[in-house]
Amino acid sequence: MKHPVDVHVGKRVRHRRWMIGMTQQQLAEKVGIKFQQIQKYETGMNRVSASRLWDISEALDVPVAFFFDGVHASGAEEAPANGSVPADILADKEALELVRSYYSIPENQRRRLFELARVLSDVA
Repeated sequence: MKHPVDVHVGKRVRHRRWMIGMTQQQLAEKVGIKFQQIQKYETGMNRVSASRLWDISEALDVPVAFFFDGVHASGAEEAPANGSVPADILADKEALELVRSYYSIPENQRRRLFELARVLSDVA
């Protein structure tokens, strides 16, 4: 049975890897393991040892604490506040692609798009 913390840490590994555009193979090579092991970590199937988590944090350029953001002491993920988006919204490939696309738009156009989105969300 998967432990909720292992699942959460795996989601955070996948999230960060996607955010920086790194493949499982690239991460595995940086850490010195096979990509199948990265797959198992990301699904929570296998636990990440402390030393391996350290190596992954170095490869992904985040502090080790990043992988535990959003976890309660009980091991359960924090529930989103009423009406807000889930904490792991960027774990969704479509949402991540939207964010990447948004930041590839020139800044002046991006600001206009942002204002349009705010206006539309106030109307809805």
